[in-house]
This record gives sequence, structure tokens and C-alpha cells, in this order.
Amino acid sequence: MYHKPCSLYWKLLFLTLCSTAVILTVHEILSRSDASADPYNGDSAIEVAAGVNGNYIKWVDFTVSYDALCTAYELDVASHESAHPLNWIELLAYTAARTGGRFDKKSLSILNKLGKELSDGSVTLKELTREMDYYDYYLEAYEAVLGGMVGEYEMETEAEDGTRSFETRYGLKAFSPIARGFDYSDYDDFGSSRSYGYKRPHLGHDMMGQIGTPIIAVESGYVEALGWNQYGGWRIGIRSFDKKRYYYYAHLRQNFPYALDLKEGSVVTAGDVIGYMGHTGYSAKENVNNIETVHLHFGLQLIFDESQKEGNNEIWIDCYDLTRFLYKNRSLTEKNAETREWFRTFHMKDPSVSSYLQLNPDAPVLNNGN
Repeated sequence: MYHKPCSLYWKLLFLTLCSTAVILTVHEILSRSDASADPYNGDSAIEVAAGVNGNYIKWVDFTVSYDALCTAYELDVASHESAHPLNWIELLAYTAARTGGRFDKKSLSILNKLGKELSDGSVTLKELTREMDYYDYYLEAYEAVLGGMVGEYEMETEAEDGTRSFETRYGLKAFSPIARGFDYSDYDDFGSSRSYGYKRPHLGHDMMGQIGTPIIAVESGYVEALGWNQYGGWRIGIRSFDKKRYYYYAHLRQNFPYALDLKEGSVVTAGDVIGYMGHTGYSAKENVNNIETVHLHFGLQLIFDESQKEGNNEIWIDCYDLTRFLYKNRSLTEKNAETREWFRTFHMKDPSVSSYLQLNPDAPVLNNGN
């Protein structure tokens, strides 16, 4: 459920996709030709998307499957302290360049074979990609989607005697947008039709649950937008520190939508409680429940140039498989009976937060039970 009026661009795009005209996607174009041949005459769809004739990426169709995300991630983590550590984003980019962005059973074979070859040192990724068309495009595109999700961090742990300390870890440091212990249901609804105010495609992922379910910051970043929107109701927009990702959380709870300490500019750490599920929105008047089903609208926008932040050139991706992957890491929370707020139970020290605060020492930091 998109958060603002659809531009003429989106209206035309939706009508075009629904027409009988055949729009070839990147992987469809590539699949029509042998990898060694050039299937293009003049500018190709992927060249336009990759900004071959511009200076930044214009479009991303994020088609990486849940199985591919899991496989690449496991290869990365397992090799982290080895002589030849693997990078999960590089593995996915290579696979996409080989398959034209398709992630099926064959792609998993390619992914695993690549991991084995790189791990034993028989070949380098530089050698494999030297003459590979569009590897650089997929690498930059996937870095924009996944760049802040895996790395080193410190996680608070509790001993049997109740004492707490921080443990250094490497792995998934991004979280599911729904707190641990709270049930939800979802399906792949990206691109489905929405009609409130005007007809448009759905550019996010809906996660249905109960009113008051704690909503979690997926990645560390800072609050760029906070407040009421006619379409999204009470909503939060969080920008990643590298400014490549804009996380959008909408239809939050009536009367008590946000963590009390949250405001524009607040620095949040992945896993923090930022708000609460509701069904506000579809109203020009603030604080109105006009959405029939209680749910979180979770959206992820990619930004390669600030001109893409708002307007006709916005890039929103399908988050369904990504949210399935993030289910691996759900933030445990507990409730303060006096304030009725939920807070994370165990805290995390994210190096990206420390780096940002060194450059922005006056930035407010969300108090999530610290």
C-alpha cells in the first residue's frame, strides 16, 4: 500500500504491464542467446537499467530467491576465517550474471560450484568475471539491497547467573521487521493492484498480524521520515547510513504508533523496536483506521542518486524472499508495564552506528531500553 499519490509514470507503467505488449526483462533477454553471443542491437534493457548511458543505476529487478540467499550466506559465514573468505553478494552477482538474473535449481548449482572453486583457491573471482557482461551491474545492484546486512558486530548475551556481556560475532546483523514471538502471515503481493484514490501497483510487502505487534528496525540507520501520510497512515522512513536503502514501515498503530523516544534524525540500531503494527491510513485526516486488515506495509527503496528519492524514478523492490531470509534473525523483546512500550531484550553494537556517530556526534540516538 503505497505511501503517496501515484505519478503519471506509475500509472502508465501499470497499464503497460497489464497490456498485451511483451516487456522483456533482463533475464528473458539474456536467456534468448548463448552467453558468448551479443543478443543486443543498440541499447539493451539491462544497459538502460545499469546506466550505461548515464552515471547511475536506473532500475533493479531483485529476483534473488530465498534458497539462493541462504546458500550464499552460508558459504560466506562458513568461509569467514578461512584462507579464501567468500562474499555472499559477490557470489550472488556472479550467479545472476551467468543466469540473467534467474534463480532456480540450476542457479544453486552454479552458486555452490563457484563457492567450491573460490574456497580451494583454484581460481579467483577477478579471473572469472574479467570478461563477464553485467557482473558489475549486478554487484552494484545487490550491494545496494544487501550491503548492510552481513558483517561483524557485538551481541549482548546472558550467562546462567544473569550477568550480561557482549560477544563478537560475524554473520547476519539485519533483522526481520516483526519481533520474535509474534505471529504473522504473508505472501508475495508485490505489484498487485491497489485502488484507493487511484489504481496503482503495490510497491511493498504486507505482513498481517495483531494490533500492537512490535515493529523492528531491519538495518541500522537514521529516521528520515516520521508522521502521518494519507496513504500509509502513521509511518516511519529509515535511511541506511550509506544512503542506498530507504526502509518504509506503514499503517502503524492508532494513538501509539512509535517508540516514544523516536523522532526525525534519530539513530536506530538494527533490532530496535521502532513502532507498533496497526491499520491506519487511507485518510486525509490523521490517526484514522481506514485499512481493513491489520498489517505492516514494509517497503525497501533503492537510491543510487538523490533524484530517485521521490518522483518518477523511484526503485522499489520485491521484499518477499528477503523477509523470509530475515526470519532467521528476529529480535527478542519485552514489555515495560508502566509505559506500555516494548524494548529489545538483548542489545547489539553495530560498527556502522559508531562510525556514523563519530561523524555526527550530536545526532539523537533511540533509547531502546539501554
